[in-house]
Amino acid sequence: MAMTTTPLGAMAPVPPGPLRAFWRAFSANRGAVFGLAVVGLLFALALLAPWIAPHAPDQTNSAAFLKPPFWQAGGSTAYLLGTDAIGRDILSRLLHGARLSLSIGVAVVVIALVAGIALGLVAGFYRGVVEIAIMRLMDIILTLPSLLLAIVIVAILGPGLINAMLAVAVVVLPHYVRITRAAVISEVSKDYVTAARLSGAGTLRLMFSEVLPNCAAPLIVQASLGVSTAILDAAALGFLGLGAQPPSPEWGTMLADAREFVLRAWWVVTFPGLMIVGAVLAFNLLGDGLRDALDPKLQR
Repeated sequence: MAMTTTPLGAMAPVPPGPLRAFWRAFSANRGAVFGLAVVGLLFALALLAPWIAPHAPDQTNSAAFLKPPFWQAGGSTAYLLGTDAIGRDILSRLLHGARLSLSIGVAVVVIALVAGIALGLVAGFYRGVVEIAIMRLMDIILTLPSLLLAIVIVAILGPGLINAMLAVAVVVLPHYVRITRAAVISEVSKDYVTAARLSGAGTLRLMFSEVLPNCAAPLIVQASLGVSTAILDAAALGFLGLGAQPPSPEWGTMLADAREFVLRAWWVVTFPGLMIVGAVLAFNLLGDGLRDALDPKLQR
């Protein structure tokens, strides 16, 4: 730790910078560090999928239907994790599916975050009828089962990847609206907002320059947790045939294609399921670590 000399000649410790303090609080949670490592690995695999995947995700081989992983009898090192019912390499499809599933998760969170911040700021600043209308709509969305609501939205819009992303974004939207509104209400009564208002700051400046930066911590935590929810809901829609459509190598769609082979070809179901579980767990651990590091009340 850096030291500085006081006027009396004593050595006083220099407080760490904000990034170092954040990392110190974050790294104290080993589960969060593990989650960060797994998330980083998943994004690296997704980015490098076209170069590290041994086969094209849609390439079929009529001589390799339901070939087991290489360590089982009948397996081959050409297909390390085996093949599916039409001879496509499971490993290659998982790597390309990471790109698709992570893109879905990030896109859903970005859409919900932008819309949630806008609605939350409006509800927090314009109290009365506007706030009541926005929050009652969010309450209605929250009262409905999330997956059922997503299915209804996709059924109205039609099956497909884009419509599934929009449906999941609508499902998770109320969380961002409620968090933003609560943070705004607690911030607008503080002295720095009053001072900015007295200095002539307009509503938009108060929203985006003064209040929103101080509401960022809970939104960052919710966004990291929301990626896991988005991946899980998108996989569920894909499993039901309402999300990404075949032959897209999305993990939920891979599970749907493998349903009839569960008993005689365990690998076609197990590996996509493990990828979903691993991604969801990693983002949840990452979110827990961000919550501990960004909330002073929870820092040890």
